[in-house]
Amino acid sequence: MTDLRAQVEKTFAGIEVGDRFRWSRTLTEGDVALFVGVTGDFNPFHTDDEFARQTKFGRRIVPGLLTASLATHIGGMLAFLASEMHFRYHQPVFIGETVTCEVEIKEKIQEGRRIRASVRCTKDETVEVLTGEFTGTPAALRLKPE
Repeated sequence: MTDLRAQVEKTFAGIEVGDRFRWSRTLTEGDVALFVGVTGDFNPFHTDDEFARQTKFGRRIVPGLLTASLATHIGGMLAFLASEMHFRYHQPVFIGETVTCEVEIKEKIQEGRRIRASVRCTKDETVEVLTGEFTGTPAALRLKPE
C-alpha cells in the first residue's frame, strides 16, 4: 500500500492547475453498437433509422454517455479514480463525426490528493457538444499535458 500512496503523491505533485489534455476520436457505427449492447440503451434515437428520421435530428444520434466517455481515455492515462462527474449536452453527435475531448485541471484538493477538472467536447473544432466537470484521484501520469 505504501507504494501506491507514494505513486499517488508523485502524480498529484506532477499535475498543475491549468494543465490540459486532449484526445480526438471518430465515433463509428461499431462504437454505437458496442455501447448500446453493453449498456442496454436501446433508445430508438440511437438504434432506429426510421424513427430517428422523424425526429428534429433527422438521423440517429450517438448516445450522450458515449460522447461523455471520451474523457475516460484521458482519465485512464492518469489512472484516475473518479468520485463525481457532471455533464451538460449542448448539441447532438452523429455517427461518423469526430469529437475532440479536452480536459483541463481546475483545482488541486489536498485532502485525498484529488483534482477537479473540466471537460469540453467539440466537433468540427468549434461546435461545443458537451461540457462538464469531474473530481477524483489521479494515480499515474502517463500522458503529458499540452
